[in-house]
Amino acid sequence: MRKKIFSLLIGLFLLALIVSPVFAQDYSFQLTSEKVTDLINANGTATIDYTFNFSNNAGAHPIDYVDVGMPDANYDIKTITADMNGKSITDIQPSPVVKPGVALGLGPLAIPAGGTGTVHCHIGTVRGILHPGTQKESQPYASFQFSPTWFDSQYVSGSTDLTVTLVLPVTNDQDGRFYPPKSWPGSASPEAGFDQTKHVFYRWQTSQANGSTQYIFGAAFPASLVPANSIVKPPTFNFGAWLNDNWELLFAFGTIFLTAISIVCPIVVTLLIVGAVLYFIVWIFRRQKMAYLPPAIAIEGNGVKRGLTAVEAAILMQEPMDKILTMILFSVVKKNAAKVITRDPLKIEAIEPQPEGLQAYDMDFINAFKIALPDAQRQALQDMLVTLVKGVSEKVKGFSSKETVAYYGDIIKRAWDQVESAGTPDVKSQLFGENLEWVMLDQNYAANTHRVFDAGPAFLPVWWGNYDPGYHMANLGGISLPASSVSPSAGANPSSTLSLPTLPGGSFAASIVNGVQTFSAGIIGDIATFTGGVTARTNPASLTTSSSSGSSFHHSSSSFHSHCACACAGCACACAGGGR
Repeated sequence: MRKKIFSLLIGLFLLALIVSPVFAQDYSFQLTSEKVTDLINANGTATIDYTFNFSNNAGAHPIDYVDVGMPDANYDIKTITADMNGKSITDIQPSPVVKPGVALGLGPLAIPAGGTGTVHCHIGTVRGILHPGTQKESQPYASFQFSPTWFDSQYVSGSTDLTVTLVLPVTNDQDGRFYPPKSWPGSASPEAGFDQTKHVFYRWQTSQANGSTQYIFGAAFPASLVPANSIVKPPTFNFGAWLNDNWELLFAFGTIFLTAISIVCPIVVTLLIVGAVLYFIVWIFRRQKMAYLPPAIAIEGNGVKRGLTAVEAAILMQEPMDKILTMILFSVVKKNAAKVITRDPLKIEAIEPQPEGLQAYDMDFINAFKIALPDAQRQALQDMLVTLVKGVSEKVKGFSSKETVAYYGDIIKRAWDQVESAGTPDVKSQLFGENLEWVMLDQNYAANTHRVFDAGPAFLPVWWGNYDPGYHMANLGGISLPASSVSPSAGANPSSTLSLPTLPGGSFAASIVNGVQTFSAGIIGDIATFTGGVTARTNPASLTTSSSSGSSFHHSSSSFHSHCACACAGCACACAGGGR
């Protein structure tokens, strides 16, 4: 009897040795590659297409389900199709672990330990993915964001070759906008082009991704391209209902607050504090909107980027857009490329033939003023500035922005030093005119200009007639003096004798300083709105959380989750699960 019991125990022990590794199996795999396309249809719905390539590790649990999270519960499950290595997957049902989401049951097509497989999922219709854009444009925009699959790092290993494509319902590449991706190890700037239907797409690809990190992508386009009812509007706040639901709590806190204030602070001080806080909030908001350079430009490199023009240096220093446009106006006038026809409203005319040595922004500026319609002209000026900002960003890439700004700050200081140290009014005027764009970059250039010229006459430069049509050079008195080609780092180099007319210094200073106001009032309108249109394309604002969904594997006896929380600029987020 004892021998039988002993034999039974030995048998159970050996059986446990055989069975226990099966119970110890867990999910362990590699997501070798993933391709995903999020296409926005003309009706405002989204079509999402995934292709996952899995490599299941040796000894791991078979991948028998793939859970795909949806950006919204408003998806049509009847439009979802899937296949495994080209063979149709028929078990498609709402996921018990990802809500909203679907579960793809692989059944006999499950990927065994040590095996590989390609899972393809096509989601035909997802609604509610579009939201109003938060950036001010010349027209309303719709925006969305998309976050592809990521998995728990304890189950997935290795790198993933990830390709993400967003397709917009636009056929004009000027209408599309993209948001720099978050946490993305590849290039922030996508490949852009047109698909086979001539619609704009943005595509990001890198082999340095992994299956356990959330990557967030986003884009925007004119809202007029989709039905208005396809764009999810933010809920209207019902103050009456909120007050009815929270009046007791509000009354309690109000009583405590008023009691404390009445004891500690006089009413006037309280109002001043509240006013200061509100002013600070508005100031921060406007400051963020005016930051048109992308954050990457602030990443410190090595050395100074020399050779920037004064206008490009102004971009690097993030000077106000109206000042930059005024600098370009002086640039084209001084180069004899254009002349001002009227000051109010400002109209300029190109001078033919165009001189050599014009910058690209000079030509774009002149071309913008050939447009008669104010809105179209304003848009052309924004386009010019977007190109200029991106060009400066590329030029200073790899250099130290801090050292570069300091370098050009020294040029600005030396420009003013040359003007103020000039021995006679005529040379002072000459140096000021030659260095005008540089001295304009001084933060106190308006006050300094009046201080330098108000006390005496100003000798007008030869290009003054192109800038101010109200003054005729031949009818003004003047003197003869050497003309010079002066830069902030070089002295006068007499080459010829010119007769320069004079103007009371105060009038000259006012005309120079008021040039910026001309742009603000008559051409670009509200400076914050105008700059916001540039910022939306060069440095989209930080995005805020809007929605979330999840992704996971699931099994009848165990499951694990990787949550999908998306940061959005007035948009929804689409997320997907992986395979098991």
